[in-house]
Amino acid sequence: MNRVWQHFKTITHHRHLVMLGCFRVGLVWRGLTHDLSKYAPAEFFTGVRYYQGDRSPNAAEREQKGYSEAWMHHKGRNKHHFEYWTDLSLQTMRYEPVDMPVEYLVEMVMDRIAACKTYQGKNYTDASALAYLNKARESGSVHPDTMRKLRFLLQMLAEKGEKETFFFIRKTVLRGLPFAQEQAQK
Repeated sequence: MNRVWQHFKTITHHRHLVMLGCFRVGLVWRGLTHDLSKYAPAEFFTGVRYYQGDRSPNAAEREQKGYSEAWMHHKGRNKHHFEYWTDLSLQTMRYEPVDMPVEYLVEMVMDRIAACKTYQGKNYTDASALAYLNKARESGSVHPDTMRKLRFLLQMLAEKGEKETFFFIRKTVLRGLPFAQEQAQK
């Protein structure tokens, strides 16, 4: 029963952090509905079974089974994950990444910040989400424009902190104004 409570507390804490971040930038609905599928039996009971407290239970399930059913359930229902944004290209007839709409990109930023805060605790810094991105091998699976924007925002967070980054997201990103263009030249 303790693992049920611990997992519930972990996912609820994570959701609460994402909600607060989304509220701060003006994405109220995205914040309210973030990760509700984690409470569905397909995800929740797997989370309890593989709960460790310092990392995602999906990683432990993946290590044991070679895949994570909970993750596949989750990514297919939550548009703030870049894995959701793949579709069949009519040019190549292969599944390829699609550029994420900006509201889901911003929710993804909030999700990554909250995940780092949840699992790193007192060791969290504003550079944590960028460090995690740099360590992960996901760039080939993300649309290049989405990756450029994500990296830009996480770099800003690492260098300038939450207050300035969230202000920039609210006043520039969510208004559809161009950003991250200078990195496109690299």
